Amino acid sequence: MSAEMIVKDLKKHYTKGKTLLVGIDGLGGAGKSTVADEVSRLLEAEGINTEAFHVDDFIHTKSVRYNDDYPQWEQYYYLQWRYDYFLSAVVKPLRESMEVPPVELYDKDNDSYITDMRSITNGSIVITEGIFLQREELKGAFDYVIYVDVPEKERLSRVLLRDGYIGDETDIRRKYEERYFPAERFYAEKYRPTENADLVI
Repeated sequence: MSAEMIVKDLKKHYTKGKTLLVGIDGLGGAGKSTVADEVSRLLEAEGINTEAFHVDDFIHTKSVRYNDDYPQWEQYYYLQWRYDYFLSAVVKPLRESMEVPPVELYDKDNDSYITDMRSITNGSIVITEGIFLQREELKGAFDYVIYVDVPEKERLSRVLLRDGYIGDETDIRRKYEERYFPAERFYAEKYRPTENADLVI
């Protein structure tokens, strides 16, 4: 589905002057960021203000998310994200038509947080992209959810090219097979995201 068609469907749920919270869900390597960027560009071209957040900006530091008391996939699924903080710092103010306070975003290079200032006007479309957006912890956070559905084999071929920071191809495969893919399979089985999203592409 083209970005133009996504925007056309999305606008059916948008009321001028009322902030719309959109989630772009999908598993690793599905192309969520690309979809989010293209949709934002088209909306801005139509005069609709957009703001973007990335769930991976709301993760715990390594000392929290890597805990060898748990299997790798459980560390990733249960310990990776600061959902309570995302909801209180971003979603709650937007729901109440209040200003979003300075937000702590994860700084990957330093394994710490930086403060980011956002000025989000009422009537904006706020797009959050990331993995596992339909899990229980985020229930009700989004008005409209898009799920980017890409087969695991294709996603693996993409991340082998993308995720060189992990190491060589063997290192990347190992990390995905031990940490990421088992968590993704668990999420897909438990929440059936293709069945529950507003739009599947």
